[in-house]
Amino acid sequence: MTTIDTRPVADDVKGYTTLRTAPRPSGRMTKEVLDPLVVAAKTGDPDAVHALLAVVKPALVRYCRARMGGRDLSYLSADDVAQEVCLAVFKMLPSYEDRGGSFIYLVRAIAANKVADAFRAVSRDRSDPVPELPEAGPVSNEPESHMLGVDLGARLGKLVATLPRLQQEVLTLRIVVGMTATETAAALGLSPGNVRVKQHRALVKLRELAQQEDDF
Repeated sequence: MTTIDTRPVADDVKGYTTLRTAPRPSGRMTKEVLDPLVVAAKTGDPDAVHALLAVVKPALVRYCRARMGGRDLSYLSADDVAQEVCLAVFKMLPSYEDRGGSFIYLVRAIAANKVADAFRAVSRDRSDPVPELPEAGPVSNEPESHMLGVDLGARLGKLVATLPRLQQEVLTLRIVVGMTATETAAALGLSPGNVRVKQHRALVKLRELAQQEDDF
């Protein structure tokens, strides 16, 4: 059974699993790329299963960490949820039928449901996600730098949580996960143009909200 490595790393902030410890997707998640892998993986071809997992796993880890803010919910961590999503995806794979849709749309839907289940498991409102941690560039290893990053992530997460849910999903997939507009469109059932419009509007709104914060 293929599992996700959830061992802690030195760069983690206590209580959080930072996004920079999760690699960005290394392969394209378009229908043209995924469909042949899905067809082969359905037959149990181990090479195809490995190749499909290599494409979707990094995106799932980053997605779950972003939606859960990198914080453990009780006994459940974002990486645990990502692993559950992977297992659910491959469990349904033999019965998956391509009816002209997008495989990544189904994967994202499963991930969103698993994240919602995690919040329900600890009696949290899924419409009030914990703050996201922002992408971090090269910084010093001083504890103060880590805590400043956590504080910024918490404050930014509160602003993001005020956006419409679909705009939140667009920002998560485009900026945090690193998907293209075309891949994000397939994952959300939108057009690439609509994704770009929602992303633009979300960023404009976030800029307005940030400007209202005196010391943001």
